[in-house]
Amino acid sequence: MNYKSEILKFCNNLGLDTVGFCSCRIFDELKPFFKQRKQKGLENEFEEKDIDKRINPKIYMEDGKTIISIAFPYLHDFYENFKYKNDKYVYFSKYTLGRDYHKVISNYLKKICNFIESLGGKAIYFVDSNSLPERYIAYLCGIGFYGKNNMIITEKYGSYVFLGEIITDLEIEIDKPLKQKCGNCDLCLNTCPTKAINKNENCPNICLSYITQKKEIEDVWFNKLDGRMFGCDSCQDICPFNKVINFSNLKEFIPYDYMKKINLKEIINIDNKTFKEKYAITSCGWRGKNIIIRNALINLAKNNNIKYIDIDSINSPYVKNYYHRLLKFFEL
Repeated sequence: MNYKSEILKFCNNLGLDTVGFCSCRIFDELKPFFKQRKQKGLENEFEEKDIDKRINPKIYMEDGKTIISIAFPYLHDFYENFKYKNDKYVYFSKYTLGRDYHKVISNYLKKICNFIESLGGKAIYFVDSNSLPERYIAYLCGIGFYGKNNMIITEKYGSYVFLGEIITDLEIEIDKPLKQKCGNCDLCLNTCPTKAINKNENCPNICLSYITQKKEIEDVWFNKLDGRMFGCDSCQDICPFNKVINFSNLKEFIPYDYMKKINLKEIINIDNKTFKEKYAITSCGWRGKNIIIRNALINLAKNNNIKYIDIDSINSPYVKNYYHRLLKFFEL
């Protein structure tokens, strides 16, 4: 049986057309890179500290032979950043606007795993639920090439894709990696607001997408969010490979209207029930309500609107701490 053609056909019937295969092996070639990050203190709070767990898929399936990487396009339409007041931009990253991708992708991968099992194989799936280098795996599988912005750039959907992986014990023909196509283009490097990506050494720990998601951030970042509520699309928005692409056919990622019509004061006063109904079902809800409220406060403070907030109506000591820090930082 040609397992590859059968799996590709099944994925295509689900609406998934960017699928690749690589060998399930220990990625020893990545060990020096991860060691260097550890030695330089560049590991962040979301990273697995055990390097072996990051490079060895056999930990998850000892008899695994093939890893399947699947790209899930999420962009449904291009749009401008949405204005709040006084022509100031405030926005959520494009990937957060629809349904939580963890749940969406899990549902698709479960179906594919069940199909693989019907072929006589074993299969397990991952969506941000493991320590493996998913972008590197996607690169090995020929899903796309590594851009200078560290994103996997696909031919059909640009970099606007989520990634999911399946490990199976089936022996499947592997694909070839794609060569980088950025050439002399440095648009993303020049656009990055913090130089997290640069020509020397990339540092994701100062990427504004990461900063918006950290539990605790230093005062120096207050003046740099510049409208960002969760995530940062600067390097993707400027990328030439994202200018002429196909939109997603996955209806689950159609943006919710309220994610594009942002009311910062409403967010700051949001109750648990409303948060669960609106934001907890998206890809920005996993960090909890207070992170979103904090980022709304930061953006209000920069626009000199924070003093109109009734801080006494907010019970969270965490949020109140940021409120007072912002007053001092912006001298309001």
